[in-house]
Amino acid sequence: MSDDAAPGLVLTALKGIPLVAPGDDLGTLIAQALRFTRLIPSAHDVFVITSKIVSKAEGRYVRLEGTQPSEEAARLSALTGKDPRIVEWVLRESTAVSRAAPGVLVVRHRLGFVSANAGIDQSNIEDADARLLLLPEDPDASAAHIRRALEETFQCRLGVIISDSHGRPFRMGNVGVAIGVSGLPALRDLRGHADLFGRSLKITLQGYADMIASAAALLTGEAAEGRPVVHIRGLAASESDGKASDLVRAPEADLYRT
Repeated sequence: MSDDAAPGLVLTALKGIPLVAPGDDLGTLIAQALRFTRLIPSAHDVFVITSKIVSKAEGRYVRLEGTQPSEEAARLSALTGKDPRIVEWVLRESTAVSRAAPGVLVVRHRLGFVSANAGIDQSNIEDADARLLLLPEDPDASAAHIRRALEETFQCRLGVIISDSHGRPFRMGNVGVAIGVSGLPALRDLRGHADLFGRSLKITLQGYADMIASAAALLTGEAAEGRPVVHIRGLAASESDGKASDLVRAPEADLYRT
Protein backbone atom coordinates (compact mmCIF):
# COMPACT_ATOMS: atom_id res chain seq x y z
CA MET A 1 0.00 0.00 0.00
CA SER A 2 1.47 3.41 -1.01
CA ASP A 3 1.79 6.20 1.57
CA ASP A 4 -0.90 8.29 -0.16
CA ALA A 5 -3.43 5.44 -0.41
CA ALA A 6 -6.38 5.49 1.95
CA PRO A 7 -5.85 2.81 4.60
CA GLY A 8 -8.26 -0.09 4.51
CA LEU A 9 -8.70 -3.79 5.14
CA VAL A 10 -10.51 -6.41 3.11
CA LEU A 11 -11.81 -9.40 5.08
CA THR A 12 -13.24 -12.36 3.18
CA ALA A 13 -14.76 -15.50 4.70
CA LEU A 14 -13.70 -18.40 2.51
CA LYS A 15 -16.35 -20.54 0.87
CA GLY A 16 -16.09 -24.28 0.46
CA ILE A 17 -14.58 -25.35 3.79
CA PRO A 18 -16.20 -28.75 4.50
CA LEU A 19 -16.96 -30.27 7.87
CA VAL A 20 -13.51 -31.09 9.19
CA ALA A 21 -12.62 -34.57 10.47
CA PRO A 22 -9.59 -35.89 12.35
CA GLY A 23 -6.59 -36.20 10.07
CA ASP A 24 -7.75 -33.61 7.55
CA ASP A 25 -4.99 -31.41 6.10
CA LEU A 26 -6.13 -27.83 6.78
CA GLY A 27 -3.50 -26.35 4.48
CA THR A 28 -4.95 -28.33 1.58
CA LEU A 29 -8.56 -27.53 2.53
CA ILE A 30 -7.81 -23.81 2.78
CA ALA A 31 -5.96 -23.80 -0.55
CA GLN A 32 -8.95 -25.47 -2.18
CA ALA A 33 -11.33 -22.95 -0.56
CA LEU A 34 -9.19 -20.08 -1.84
CA ARG A 35 -9.55 -21.36 -5.38
CA PHE A 36 -13.27 -21.89 -4.87
CA THR A 37 -13.56 -18.31 -3.55
CA ARG A 38 -11.36 -17.11 -6.45
CA LEU A 39 -8.76 -15.58 -4.18
CA ILE A 40 -5.01 -15.73 -4.75
CA PRO A 41 -2.99 -14.80 -1.63
CA SER A 42 -0.46 -11.98 -1.81
CA ALA A 43 2.56 -11.38 0.41
CA HIS A 44 1.64 -10.52 4.02
CA ASP A 45 -1.99 -11.58 3.74
CA VAL A 46 -3.24 -13.11 6.98
CA PHE A 47 -5.56 -16.05 7.60
CA VAL A 48 -7.64 -16.28 10.77
CA ILE A 49 -8.70 -19.87 11.44
CA THR A 50 -11.08 -20.81 14.22
CA SER A 51 -9.66 -23.15 16.83
CA LYS A 52 -12.68 -25.42 16.37
CA ILE A 53 -11.58 -26.77 12.98
CA VAL A 54 -7.94 -26.99 14.09
CA SER A 55 -8.99 -29.09 17.08
CA LYS A 56 -11.18 -31.27 14.86
CA ALA A 57 -8.36 -31.86 12.38
CA GLU A 58 -6.02 -32.74 15.24
CA GLY A 59 -8.55 -35.15 16.73
CA ARG A 60 -8.82 -33.35 20.08
CA TYR A 61 -12.02 -35.16 21.02
CA VAL A 62 -12.50 -36.82 24.40
CA ARG A 63 -15.42 -39.02 25.39
CA LEU A 64 -17.44 -38.44 28.52
CA GLU A 65 -18.06 -42.15 28.98
CA GLY A 66 -15.39 -43.57 31.26
CA THR A 67 -14.28 -40.18 32.58
CA GLN A 68 -13.76 -40.50 36.34
CA PRO A 69 -14.24 -37.15 38.14
CA SER A 70 -11.75 -36.35 40.87
CA GLU A 71 -12.80 -35.10 44.31
CA GLU A 72 -12.06 -31.55 43.20
CA ALA A 73 -14.14 -32.00 40.05
CA ALA A 74 -17.04 -33.31 42.15
CA ARG A 75 -16.75 -30.35 44.52
CA LEU A 76 -16.71 -27.81 41.70
CA SER A 77 -19.55 -29.64 39.96
CA ALA A 78 -21.73 -29.22 43.05
CA LEU A 79 -20.83 -25.51 43.20
CA THR A 80 -21.28 -24.73 39.50
CA GLY A 81 -24.03 -27.17 38.55
CA LYS A 82 -21.90 -28.48 35.67
CA ASP A 83 -21.48 -32.13 34.70
CA PRO A 84 -18.64 -33.47 36.92
CA ARG A 85 -17.12 -35.28 33.93
CA ILE A 86 -16.87 -32.00 32.02
CA VAL A 87 -15.41 -30.29 35.09
CA GLU A 88 -12.80 -33.05 35.27
CA TRP A 89 -11.64 -32.29 31.72
CA VAL A 90 -11.62 -28.56 32.48
CA LEU A 91 -9.28 -29.24 35.40
CA ARG A 92 -7.05 -31.47 33.28
CA GLU A 93 -6.69 -28.67 30.72
CA SER A 94 -5.98 -25.94 33.29
CA THR A 95 -3.43 -25.01 35.93
CA ALA A 96 -5.61 -23.04 38.35
CA VAL A 97 -9.22 -22.14 39.04
CA SER A 98 -9.80 -18.40 38.83
CA ARG A 99 -13.50 -18.24 39.71
CA ALA A 100 -16.27 -20.76 40.34
CA ALA A 101 -19.94 -19.92 40.88
CA PRO A 102 -23.31 -21.34 39.79
CA GLY A 103 -23.08 -21.78 36.03
CA VAL A 104 -19.54 -20.37 35.87
CA LEU A 105 -16.09 -21.99 35.90
CA VAL A 106 -13.21 -19.71 34.90
CA VAL A 107 -9.71 -21.18 34.86
CA ARG A 108 -6.15 -20.43 33.86
CA HIS A 109 -5.62 -22.66 30.84
CA ARG A 110 -2.43 -24.70 30.58
CA LEU A 111 -1.46 -22.35 27.69
CA GLY A 112 -1.50 -19.40 30.09
CA PHE A 113 -4.65 -17.44 29.25
CA VAL A 114 -7.73 -17.24 31.47
CA SER A 115 -11.00 -18.48 29.99
CA ALA A 116 -14.30 -20.10 30.83
CA ASN A 117 -14.27 -23.91 30.89
CA ALA A 118 -10.69 -24.05 29.55
CA GLY A 119 -12.09 -23.46 26.06
CA ILE A 120 -13.74 -26.90 26.09
CA ASP A 121 -16.71 -26.93 23.79
CA GLN A 122 -19.68 -29.04 22.69
CA SER A 123 -21.09 -26.65 20.08
CA ASN A 124 -20.90 -27.49 16.38
CA ILE A 125 -19.52 -30.98 16.94
CA GLU A 126 -21.09 -34.29 16.05
CA ASP A 127 -22.26 -36.56 18.91
CA ALA A 128 -21.99 -33.62 21.30
CA ASP A 129 -23.88 -35.35 24.11
CA ALA A 130 -21.20 -38.01 24.35
CA ARG A 131 -17.94 -36.13 23.78
CA LEU A 132 -16.09 -32.85 24.14
CA LEU A 133 -13.66 -30.95 21.95
CA LEU A 134 -10.51 -29.59 23.59
CA LEU A 135 -8.44 -26.70 22.28
CA PRO A 136 -5.42 -27.57 20.09
CA GLU A 137 -2.49 -29.05 21.99
CA ASP A 138 -0.08 -26.34 20.76
CA PRO A 139 -1.89 -23.61 18.78
CA ASP A 140 1.31 -21.70 17.94
CA ALA A 141 2.76 -24.86 16.38
CA SER A 142 -0.55 -25.49 14.57
CA ALA A 143 -0.47 -21.96 13.14
CA ALA A 144 3.14 -22.42 12.00
CA HIS A 145 2.35 -25.76 10.34
CA ILE A 146 -0.61 -24.35 8.39
CA ARG A 147 1.36 -21.25 7.45
CA ARG A 148 4.26 -23.30 6.04
CA ALA A 149 1.84 -25.37 3.95
CA LEU A 150 0.13 -22.28 2.53
CA GLU A 151 3.43 -20.49 1.85
CA GLU A 152 4.73 -23.54 -0.02
CA THR A 153 1.58 -23.64 -2.14
CA PHE A 154 1.38 -19.92 -2.94
CA GLN A 155 5.07 -18.97 -2.74
CA CYS A 156 4.70 -15.83 -0.62
CA ARG A 157 5.05 -14.84 3.02
CA LEU A 158 1.78 -15.17 4.92
CA GLY A 159 0.48 -14.92 8.47
CA VAL A 160 -1.80 -17.30 10.35
CA ILE A 161 -3.83 -16.75 13.52
CA ILE A 162 -5.71 -19.48 15.37
CA SER A 163 -8.68 -17.79 17.03
CA ASP A 164 -11.03 -18.57 19.89
CA SER A 165 -13.84 -16.61 21.52
CA HIS A 166 -13.35 -15.35 25.08
CA GLY A 167 -15.48 -13.40 27.50
CA ARG A 168 -14.07 -10.47 29.47
CA PRO A 169 -14.37 -10.06 33.24
CA PHE A 170 -15.65 -6.47 33.24
CA ARG A 171 -17.56 -6.31 29.96
CA MET A 172 -20.45 -8.28 28.50
CA GLY A 173 -20.11 -10.36 25.36
CA ASN A 174 -17.49 -12.55 23.71
CA VAL A 175 -14.76 -11.30 21.39
CA GLY A 176 -12.30 -13.11 19.17
CA VAL A 177 -8.79 -13.64 20.56
CA ALA A 178 -5.61 -15.16 19.17
CA ILE A 179 -4.49 -18.40 20.80
CA GLY A 180 -2.03 -19.31 18.04
CA VAL A 181 0.11 -16.98 15.90
CA SER A 182 2.69 -17.43 13.14
CA GLY A 183 4.16 -15.06 10.58
CA LEU A 184 3.17 -11.76 12.19
CA PRO A 185 3.57 -9.99 15.53
CA ALA A 186 1.20 -11.00 18.30
CA LEU A 187 2.05 -7.92 20.35
CA ARG A 188 3.17 -4.55 18.97
CA ASP A 189 5.31 -2.40 21.23
CA LEU A 190 4.57 1.25 20.38
CA ARG A 191 6.61 2.70 23.22
CA GLY A 192 8.91 5.37 21.88
CA HIS A 193 6.64 6.18 18.92
CA ALA A 194 5.53 9.80 18.66
CA ASP A 195 1.89 10.86 18.87
CA LEU A 196 0.35 13.61 16.69
CA PHE A 197 2.09 16.27 18.76
CA GLY A 198 5.49 14.61 18.98
CA ARG A 199 5.01 13.29 22.50
CA SER A 200 6.67 9.92 22.98
CA LEU A 201 4.36 7.04 23.92
CA LYS A 202 5.36 5.53 27.27
CA ILE A 203 3.22 2.46 27.92
CA THR A 204 1.36 1.51 24.72
CA LEU A 205 1.42 -2.19 23.90
CA GLN A 206 -1.05 -3.16 21.19
CA GLY A 207 -2.70 -6.59 21.27
CA TYR A 208 -2.25 -6.81 17.52
CA ALA A 209 -3.18 -10.46 16.93
CA ASP A 210 -6.19 -10.20 19.25
CA MET A 211 -7.45 -7.17 17.32
CA ILE A 212 -7.16 -9.09 14.04
CA ALA A 213 -8.89 -12.15 15.51
CA SER A 214 -11.74 -10.02 16.83
CA ALA A 215 -12.24 -8.37 13.43
CA ALA A 216 -12.41 -11.79 11.78
CA ALA A 217 -14.94 -12.97 14.37
CA LEU A 218 -17.47 -10.60 12.78
CA LEU A 219 -17.47 -13.02 9.85
CA THR A 220 -16.79 -16.40 11.44
CA GLY A 221 -19.55 -16.06 14.05
CA GLU A 222 -20.18 -18.62 16.79
CA ALA A 223 -23.38 -20.39 15.74
CA ALA A 224 -24.35 -22.03 12.42
CA GLU A 225 -22.50 -19.65 10.10
CA GLY A 226 -20.05 -22.30 8.87
CA ARG A 227 -17.32 -19.77 8.05
CA PRO A 228 -14.23 -20.96 9.95
CA VAL A 229 -11.52 -19.29 7.83
CA VAL A 230 -11.15 -15.59 7.06
CA HIS A 231 -8.62 -14.10 4.63
CA ILE A 232 -7.41 -10.57 5.42
CA ARG A 233 -5.60 -8.21 3.08
CA GLY A 234 -4.25 -4.75 3.84
CA LEU A 235 -2.45 -5.16 7.17
CA ALA A 236 0.87 -3.41 7.58
CA ALA A 237 3.68 -5.67 6.38
CA SER A 238 5.97 -7.05 9.06
CA GLU A 239 8.76 -9.61 9.01
CA SER A 240 8.60 -10.24 12.76
CA ASP A 241 7.21 -13.55 13.91
CA GLY A 242 5.35 -13.52 17.22
CA LYS A 243 3.62 -16.16 19.32
CA ALA A 244 0.27 -16.12 21.08
CA SER A 245 2.12 -16.65 24.34
CA ASP A 246 3.44 -13.08 23.91
CA LEU A 247 -0.10 -11.90 24.73
CA VAL A 248 -0.37 -13.73 28.05
CA ARG A 249 0.04 -11.56 31.14
CA ALA A 250 2.19 -13.29 33.73
CA PRO A 251 0.30 -14.19 36.94
CA GLU A 252 2.61 -12.01 39.04
CA ALA A 253 1.66 -9.01 36.87
CA ASP A 254 -2.09 -9.61 37.29
CA LEU A 255 -3.35 -6.79 39.53
CA TYR A 256 -6.71 -8.53 40.04
CA ARG A 257 -5.35 -11.87 41.16
CA THR A 258 -6.24 -12.93 44.71
